[in-house]
Amino acid sequence: MTSPSAPHERTSLRGRPRTGRGDDGPGVPEAIPRTLQGAVDRLGAETVDRVWVFPPRIKGRKESGLIVVSRFAGEGASERRDLFTASYAAERTGRGLTVDWGLSEEGTAPPDRLPPVMEGVMRRSGDDSGTPREFELRGDLERIEACFGEWEESLLDPTLWPRVAPDTDEESNEPEPAEEAESA
Repeated sequence: MTSPSAPHERTSLRGRPRTGRGDDGPGVPEAIPRTLQGAVDRLGAETVDRVWVFPPRIKGRKESGLIVVSRFAGEGASERRDLFTASYAAERTGRGLTVDWGLSEEGTAPPDRLPPVMEGVMRRSGDDSGTPREFELRGDLERIEACFGEWEESLLDPTLWPRVAPDTDEESNEPEPAEEAESA
């Protein structure tokens, strides 16, 4: 039996790839972990099944890339996964760091169809610099924390989990009575 806290990896991108994608600089090391934090935050960590991190495109202090997230599809979750893409563009300048990302729902598929889908994404991109790094998370918070442990803590967004404790008070998402009156 494998340790529940260790993420499953099919491939490894320990360092930044330096061939095939115009890589000629340091890129933006915060881009991938912060985009992933945002996607996990928006989708709900307990619903995230797998994540694929595709090799980034790096040009100097600019970077762009793609992360694909599969999420349990509610009822019948063992049979279907919702698929989302998080694309990002990041830049580090003398004025600071910018990481812009967006999340798009792409569709629903059986989990056994997702690996060939990822291979197709790489094939259609015309990129031969590597395969995406895959994390099997299964909605397990320990596995997800271990996934984020792949990056130095200083690269993570300090306002999002796992840097900030998750809000465990279910009623905290409800507006306070005073807030409701002020917004009316």
